[in-house]
Amino acid sequence: MKKLLTIIISVCTVLSADAQTMISPQTSTTQTIKQNFALSFIELTYSRPRIKGRKIFGGLVPYGEVWRTGANNANALTFGDTVFIQGTKINPGTYGLASIPNEKSWVLIISNQLNITGPEGYKKDQDVVRFEAITKALTESIETFTILFANLTHSSCDLQLMWDKTMVTLPITTNTEKRMLAQIDQLINHDNKPYFNAAMYYMNNGLDLTQALAWFGKALEQEPELLRNHNQRANCLVKMGRKEEAKMAARKGLELAKAQKHAGFTKTFETLLADLNK
Repeated sequence: MKKLLTIIISVCTVLSADAQTMISPQTSTTQTIKQNFALSFIELTYSRPRIKGRKIFGGLVPYGEVWRTGANNANALTFGDTVFIQGTKINPGTYGLASIPNEKSWVLIISNQLNITGPEGYKKDQDVVRFEAITKALTESIETFTILFANLTHSSCDLQLMWDKTMVTLPITTNTEKRMLAQIDQLINHDNKPYFNAAMYYMNNGLDLTQALAWFGKALEQEPELLRNHNQRANCLVKMGRKEEAKMAARKGLELAKAQKHAGFTKTFETLLADLNK
C-alpha cells in the first residue's frame, strides 16, 4: 500500500510539472522584422492580432484614441542610423511606435516612451514626431495585422501598416548620399584609394560622370589587367555619349579578356561592341 501511494504521488508530481511548463500558441503572434536600409538597418517588433469576424476600426480599435498598434506588448522600433520623418531628425536608438486611428487619417507616433499600450499612461510630451497618414482603402481584407517595409531606395523607404481593408504609410528618409560622399572624400585621401568603388557610386547614382571617368582611369592605373575596370570605364563612356571612346575601351577590354581566357568578360565586351556598332 505504501509503495502504491509513492507511485501515485510521483505520477501526480510529473503531471503537475508538465502542466506548469505547457506551451500554447499565441493568440496574437509576435513578429520581428529587420530591414537593411541605407548604411544600416531598421528593426520592428510588434504583435499581430486577427480580425476573427470582428469590426476592427471604429469598433475593436476605437477612433480618436491612442492604440498600441498591434496587440500584447508595446511595439519597439529601432533605427540603426540617423533617419528623418517629415523633416524631423531621429537619432539611432529604440523608440515606441503607436497611433491614433481615424476614419480618413491616422496619427502615427514615434515616441521615446517604450511602454505605450493604450490611452492610459500615454505621455504626449515623450513624442519625437507625429505624422498624419491618409488612410488607403484596400480591395481585399487583411485578416492578420501586418507591418512591412516597402518602396526601398538608397535613401528612403515606407513603413506600411495594414489591417482589414485599411492601409497607412509612414515615409522614412536618410542622408545616404551626403554620408557616402563624405566617406569617399575621406578614403580618397588615404593610401588605399577606393577609386573603382567611388566611380561606381557616382555612375550608378547620377552624379558627376566626368569625375567617375577620372576615377575609373585611376583604378586602371592601379590594376591595369583587371577586366572590371575596363568594362565599367567603357560603360561610363557610353553614359556620357562618347561612343567612339567607348568602342576603343571595349576593344582593349576584349583583347585582355581573350588573353586571360576569361569567357564571361569576352562575351560582355563582344556584346557591348555589337550594341555600339548598331
